[in-house]
Amino acid sequence: MALISSTSSSFTRGWKYDVFLSYRGEDTRYNFTDHLYNTLMQKGIYTFKDDEKLDRGTIIMPELLKAIEESRFAVVILSRDYTSSRWCLIELTKIVECMEKRGLVILPVFYHVDPSDVRNQRGSFAKHLSKHEERLNNNIGNVQMWKAALTKVANLAGWDLKNKPESVVIHKITERIIRELYREFSSVREDLVGMDSCVEEMLDSYLGEGLDGVRFVGICGMGGIGKTTLALEIYKRISNNFEACSFIVNVREETKNQGIVSLQKQLISKILMESEMNIWNVHEGINVIGNRLRDKKVFIVLDDVDGIEQLEALAGKHDWFGLGSRIIVTSRDRHLLIRWGVNDIYTAKRLNNDDALQLFSRGAFNRPYPEENYVDLTQDFVNYSKVLPLALKVLGSSLFAKTTDEWKSSLDKLKVELDRNILDILQISFDGLTDTQKELFLDIACFFKGENKDCIRDILQSFCYFPEYNIGVLVDKSLITIGERETLCMHDLLQEMGQEIVLHGSPKELGGRSRLWIYEDALHVLKNNTGTEAIEGIMLNTPIQTVEHLSAEAFSKMKKLRLLRIGNVQLPKDLIRGKVQLPQGLSFISNELCVIEWHGYHLKSIPSNFQPNKLVELRMPCSGIEQLWKGIMVLNELKLIDLSDSQNLIETLNFSEVPNLKQLILQRCTRLSKIHASLGNLKWLIRLDLNGCKCLKSLPHKFNLESLEVCILSGCSKLKKFPEIMGNMSHFSELYLDRTAIKDLPIEHLTGLIKLDLRDCKNLSNFSNASCNFLSLKTLSLSGCSKIDELPENLGNIEGLEELDCCCEVNGHPNDSSLFLSEEFGKMDSHHLWLKYFPYKKFDEHWKNKLSQIDANELSQIKITFEIEGPGLEVTKCGVRLVYKRDIENLNQTMLGCSITSYEYDLEDSAKDSKIKRSRNDSKGDKASNDVEVPHPKKIRLRLPILIERLMMCFANWIGNLCTQEQGESDCEEEEEESQ
Repeated sequence: MALISSTSSSFTRGWKYDVFLSYRGEDTRYNFTDHLYNTLMQKGIYTFKDDEKLDRGTIIMPELLKAIEESRFAVVILSRDYTSSRWCLIELTKIVECMEKRGLVILPVFYHVDPSDVRNQRGSFAKHLSKHEERLNNNIGNVQMWKAALTKVANLAGWDLKNKPESVVIHKITERIIRELYREFSSVREDLVGMDSCVEEMLDSYLGEGLDGVRFVGICGMGGIGKTTLALEIYKRISNNFEACSFIVNVREETKNQGIVSLQKQLISKILMESEMNIWNVHEGINVIGNRLRDKKVFIVLDDVDGIEQLEALAGKHDWFGLGSRIIVTSRDRHLLIRWGVNDIYTAKRLNNDDALQLFSRGAFNRPYPEENYVDLTQDFVNYSKVLPLALKVLGSSLFAKTTDEWKSSLDKLKVELDRNILDILQISFDGLTDTQKELFLDIACFFKGENKDCIRDILQSFCYFPEYNIGVLVDKSLITIGERETLCMHDLLQEMGQEIVLHGSPKELGGRSRLWIYEDALHVLKNNTGTEAIEGIMLNTPIQTVEHLSAEAFSKMKKLRLLRIGNVQLPKDLIRGKVQLPQGLSFISNELCVIEWHGYHLKSIPSNFQPNKLVELRMPCSGIEQLWKGIMVLNELKLIDLSDSQNLIETLNFSEVPNLKQLILQRCTRLSKIHASLGNLKWLIRLDLNGCKCLKSLPHKFNLESLEVCILSGCSKLKKFPEIMGNMSHFSELYLDRTAIKDLPIEHLTGLIKLDLRDCKNLSNFSNASCNFLSLKTLSLSGCSKIDELPENLGNIEGLEELDCCCEVNGHPNDSSLFLSEEFGKMDSHHLWLKYFPYKKFDEHWKNKLSQIDANELSQIKITFEIEGPGLEVTKCGVRLVYKRDIENLNQTMLGCSITSYEYDLEDSAKDSKIKRSRNDSKGDKASNDVEVPHPKKIRLRLPILIERLMMCFANWIGNLCTQEQGESDCEEEEEESQ
């Protein structure tokens, strides 16, 4: 039921998560809980499982308790050792509190335990609680609360797994949650007026279980008639009957913006539940879909398809899918569906008068029927709308809280244009906007649909659109919506309406229109020099195979031009020379320009007479720019400069002229050798990206960038020194210095760093103990730092560290590889795990032959030996497993086993079973670990005589002093006392 969580977002219903899972990881992490979690997520039920969302610290995370408060259901998996963990008991108490105060629904699962033992705290439950009482003798009230919570939960109806298959119980739990969510979701879907009969007709006659084989069904009709709404409702009702399902919205729009390959990845990722799909072209995607889905019973909806190539790439033939599969396609083009070979086409029907009246009334009166004085007027509007659902909603909302005189005036206006097509109906809402709101709407319709509203906020503000307020007005009037990732969305009919308004502003003279976005129109004006002062915005997306030549005077008459976008439909990565050429140069561009985006601008500079006083964004990737401007400029409004891949750029401007710059992007400017010193004082700079500037030798000596969040210097191979940090740079969270010549790091004051990438810094010899000031650090990459042979002391004190990547390269023959840990590194406990990755492709023939030799059991024998330097340390278990390279980042979830010769077969249990222990005695019980004081070794050296290309150390769940709990990594797991 992906629709439950994705389309009817949990956020809109007052909670963030559909389900919170409470469980004891040691008991159920890799069996029941994992299977339940995957089933729920596959059905689109947004589920919180804390090892998916959080890392544990020394105290219970506030985020975890918050997640309980933000969940609609809590599935509590009561297993034998559930109550041994204080984490679980604290969770349970919070869950019961939310049940009583917030209406959280608790669904208990008795995992091979007797419900009466839970209710009365007998057996292992009594034993665990007794230990808690002894340990918390000064806070016995907590234990009493835990007991009360256990009793309350055990008294609820739930599922007992005794003598029942886990798969059956999981199915029942999923069905219960889906049923509840469906009921709640249905109660708020007021726009489904008149849909029930259409849904039932499709389910019975077009999609029914009694219909054999795989069925392709089309839903056809004009824009705004409700095709998508109908498909969504069907998807919501029956998707639970299939092994996997996927709803791909806006296929037409996504094809234009992202390409068909992106849609193929989305489909495969959702069906196969794989986060990363390496598909590089449409043909490869077709092969994957056709081969990997042929045995699955799937339900797929492809929404708003307008090209046969989309269908051929996403659902080409019936035999791509398993028996019983159903594929729905919505389209305005009936002929397209026939060409594709659908089994049936359902023509979306108009609403009847009663349903249309109800839908209109919901917008106009916020109830399903009109107010007494508006009955006749309501019917008049319904008649005019031709009962088109979108028109009914837009017109209804435009008249909300208006007087009868305003209604009559609006209706009179409509009657004057009675014969105009349906787009004119939508203009009624447009006419109710202020002049500023109208201009904002038209800009969105022509230029900004699909853009992230936060990313273009500065642009809209420079146009004096007051976006924070006026975007809200457009949303309230149903003219736009805000989609996922804060994108500006607009129905096709509304976009067409806005564009028609612009076209009608100058029906015959193209140069008299305020906005040019149609390629042929814009090119005609520019090539014939017929522009006028009426033109405010131009977007010219040239086809890749086309090269256009413009005169130097192409923009000379456009005195009010404020937006200029010139580029390619799909810009190749290796494009240096742009597709719009100016053989005679460029003599003029408007001083009113706020946005210049020109891919492949081939001239060496911008016209000298251009006064960029109003310029907010300058994007000229792949340009021929050598120097932006000469002389002193006033650039107070400029917020973004992007000159990526401008390989002739040799120097930057004086940044004191751009005091409000937020983003500076100069990726792969390969001739740029230095940056103006004034860069170091830009107090509003948020992002600095100099990735690939391989000739860059120096930066400003000091950085006083108080707003900086991200600094990317990757691949600046000649950069030897990083600036000294001055002042407060608390927002600085990501620093990329990989593949630089940096020798040392004066960054001890950057305490807010979250990610630090130092890969292949081969001159870096001292990663100082100052790194331990990075208390917020989550990711640290040191792979390829060949001069670093010892990790910093006390690195284990970084509580939030999640990923540590330390790799080195050795020769292509058998060799030793060593791991050095200093005495001050932190406490080495018996559960620490060292994982290594050995890429097969670099093995020489000798080793490949060895690996290919198998014994009678079809196993390859690989000898691994360990040499320990230092007292009291012992390697007790090890394992080998062949994996795909793409699975390395997700070992615990996607390990693909092959031949293993090891003490322990299952590497997924490695946090518990593959151990490096201080001594064998440490594992013999709590008493031994408490009574025996084992000194830390000064050096720990592990040697593996085996060929490697890279060494990958992954310390999973690095928390506190690298002290992983003996009970495992359960989401309900409690921290050990300091004395243990």
